[in-house]
Amino acid sequence: MTMSRKLVLLSAVALGGLVALSPGAQARHGHDAPATADTRARDLLSRMTLQDKLSMVFTIDGGGTMGNAPIPPGGLGSAAYLKTPAGLPPLQIGDAGLGLRNPSHVRPHGQAVGLPSGLATASTWDPDMARQGGAMIGSEAWRQGLNVLLGGGADLTRDPRGGRNFEYAGEDPLLTGRVVGATIAGIQSQHVISTLKHFAMNDLETSRMTMSADIDNAAMRESDLLGFEIALEVGHPGSVMCSYNRVNDVYACENPYLLTKVLKQDWKYPGFVMSDWGATHSSARSALAGLDQESSGDDADARPYFREILARDVKEGRVPASRVDDMAQRIIRSMYDVGMVDHPPVMQPLDVVTDTLAAQRDEEEGAVLLKNSGNLLPLSPTARVAVIGGHADVGVISGGGSSQVDPIGAPAIGVVKGPGKKEWPGDPVYFPSAPYRMMQAEAPSARLTYTSGTDIARAVDAARRADVAVVFVTQFSYEGMDTSNAMTLDGNQDALVAAVARANPRTVVVMETGNPVMMPWLDSVGAVMEAWYPGSGGGAAIARLLYGKVAPAGHLPMTFPASPAQLAHPDIAGVTATNVFEMQFHTDQELVYDEGSEVGYRWFDRTHAKPLFPFGYGLTYTSFVHDGLRVRHHGDDVIATFTVRNTGTRPGVDVPQVYVRLPDGGGRRLAGWQHVTLAPGESRELSVTLEPRVLAHFDEKHDRWSMPSGTYRVWLGSSATDESQQATIHLGGRKMAP
Repeated sequence: MTMSRKLVLLSAVALGGLVALSPGAQARHGHDAPATADTRARDLLSRMTLQDKLSMVFTIDGGGTMGNAPIPPGGLGSAAYLKTPAGLPPLQIGDAGLGLRNPSHVRPHGQAVGLPSGLATASTWDPDMARQGGAMIGSEAWRQGLNVLLGGGADLTRDPRGGRNFEYAGEDPLLTGRVVGATIAGIQSQHVISTLKHFAMNDLETSRMTMSADIDNAAMRESDLLGFEIALEVGHPGSVMCSYNRVNDVYACENPYLLTKVLKQDWKYPGFVMSDWGATHSSARSALAGLDQESSGDDADARPYFREILARDVKEGRVPASRVDDMAQRIIRSMYDVGMVDHPPVMQPLDVVTDTLAAQRDEEEGAVLLKNSGNLLPLSPTARVAVIGGHADVGVISGGGSSQVDPIGAPAIGVVKGPGKKEWPGDPVYFPSAPYRMMQAEAPSARLTYTSGTDIARAVDAARRADVAVVFVTQFSYEGMDTSNAMTLDGNQDALVAAVARANPRTVVVMETGNPVMMPWLDSVGAVMEAWYPGSGGGAAIARLLYGKVAPAGHLPMTFPASPAQLAHPDIAGVTATNVFEMQFHTDQELVYDEGSEVGYRWFDRTHAKPLFPFGYGLTYTSFVHDGLRVRHHGDDVIATFTVRNTGTRPGVDVPQVYVRLPDGGGRRLAGWQHVTLAPGESRELSVTLEPRVLAHFDEKHDRWSMPSGTYRVWLGSSATDESQQATIHLGGRKMAP
C-alpha cells in the first residue's frame, strides 16, 4: 500500500463517524420543514435494530436492469428496489435522466413521455423551464409508483465527444448548476427523491469504469464541483450518486475527499450517497469514505459489499456502528424531506397530452438557430418544400442508454435499424413525433415531399424541384461509448447535405445530435438549426419553429469547435475500441486535466482559438441591442445593470450574458445572465447579480473561496465571444466560506 493510499484511508476513518448537522445547517437545506424531517428520522432510527439499519443501505436489482433478473416481490420493475423496515414505504428506484425508463421493457405499461435532451433544456437558459420539465418527470414517476429517480446529471462537458453529454447541461458550472438544480427541484416537488449524478469527473465514457481523472483539487472546485455545488443549493436533492471512475487515483465511491470532505462537511449535505450500478468496490473503505447505499448490489457489483460483508465489518469493529446510524438516517431523512412517506405514489394513468406539451415547449425554447442567411427561416406556408433524410417521416431520434424512454406510440421502437449496438444499447429509438407529418399539419397549403436521403441522386432531384430543401441529419450518442475523434456525422450525411445545397442553395439543415459535429457544408447552406434530441413533442416543435409559429430562443450551452485540434485534448485515448464493453474497460489510463478549470469556452478564450459557434450563441427571428452596461457594488454583491431593446419586427426571447475576467488573468467566466421576452420595439432595464464564486478562486490551503483584489473586466453580450459592451470594476477582495 502506498503512503498516499494510507493517508486516504486514515482520513476516511477520521471522518467516518460524522453524523449531525448544526440547526443552522439543517435550516438551510430540505423542503418541507427540514428540521421536522431530521427529527422524524432520528426518532425512527432510535427504534430500529442494527439489522434494520443495515437493511436500508443495500438495494437489489429492480428487475430487468442487469440482464434477466426477475422483478423482486413488491417491486414494480425498475433500476433497483429496497424493501424497507419499520413501516417505511419501499424504495422503487428508476432511471429518469430525461423521462421514466422501463428497463428491458419489463413493465407492461411502462411507456412514458420523454423530454428533449439535457442539452436542449440547458439551451433554454431558463431554470423555470427546467423546473417544469422536472415536475413532469416527477409526476409521471408518482403515477407509475416510482419514488426515487436517478436524475439529474451535472457532469460538465469537458470534451464535446462525450457519449453522455446529451444527458447533461453543458460546459459551464453556473449554467449547469442552476438548470440541473431546477430540474431536481421540479422532480422533488412531486414527493419523489431526485439524484444528483455522477459525482464526480465522470466526463467521458471511454474507460469510465477504471479511468482516473487527475486534476488539482482547487481547479476541480472551480469547475466540475462548482456545478454540483450550485445544483445542490438550488435543488436540494435527496440523493447524490457517486460515479464509476477514479478521481486522482481513488474510486469516486470510496473517495473521502469527494464524499465526506467536500459533500458532507464543506457543503453540509444532509442527504445520502448511493453508488452507480457496478461502482462499489469495497465495504469498509467505501462506508468510511462516505458511501451510504450500495445500488443493486446483488447483481451489479462483484460482491454484495453492503450486505453480509458490511455487517461483519461492523461486528469486527472495522466500521463503527455510528457510521451505520449516519447512513440509515440520511436515507430516512430524505424520504421524509420530500414528503414520500406522507404522500405515497398513487398508480394512475399518465396525463399524456399535458406532459407531451411540456416536452414540446422545452424543445421549442431549447432549439438553437445557428445560421439564417437572408432570413430563409421562417418558411413560407405556401412554399414547395423538399424534406430529406433523418427518418423525418417516422419521428425524432433519442439518445441511448439508461436515459432511454419507451415512447408512447411504441411502434417507433426499433423501426429504424442501425447504427446502434445490438448488445447495448441496441438500435436507436425514434419518438413517433414525425417532423414531416407535423410540417404538413402546420402548413396545409404548402407542397411537401419526403425523400429518405439514402439515394443522394433522388434527394438532389427533389431539392431542384422545390423552393426550399430541409435536410434532417442525425447522430446517435449513447451511454458507454464516446463519439469519434473526428466529430463527423455518420454515414453519407455530409455528402448528402453538400449535394442538396449545390442543387438548391436555399437549404435548411436541422440537426438532431447529442454533441457538436463538424459542418464542412456550412458555407453552402442557408440555415442551420440545432434541435438536439427533441423528445416526445419534438416533431411538432420543429415544425412550429420552421414555420415561425414560435421563434427560436435557444443559446448554446457548449462550444462548437471548428476542429478537434482546438480542444484541450484533441484525441480520446481508446475511443477506437470495437464495442461498448471493451471501451468502458479499455485501459486503466489516467487522464490529466492540465487545463484545470479552463473548461470549454474558457479554454478557447485562453488559447485565442476561434470556434465554429461560441458558447452562449443563438439567433432568433428578431434582433436585440444591449446598451448602458454599468457595474456597481451593493454590499458584498456585485451587480451589472444594462438595457435590452428588441429592434426587430416580432416578439422574441433574448439571453443577455455577463462574463468576467479576474485581475490575475485566466479565461473569462460566465457570472450571470437574464432570460427576457420583449415585444417589437420594447426595451427593459435589467440587473444581474454576479455569482461571487465565479469572481473568486478556491483557496485549498485555507479551504475557502478568496476573491482577489484588483480590477475586474466585465463583458455583456450575446455569447462568450461578444465584446460589444465592456466595463471594469475594482474590488478590494474578500474571503468567503467554503
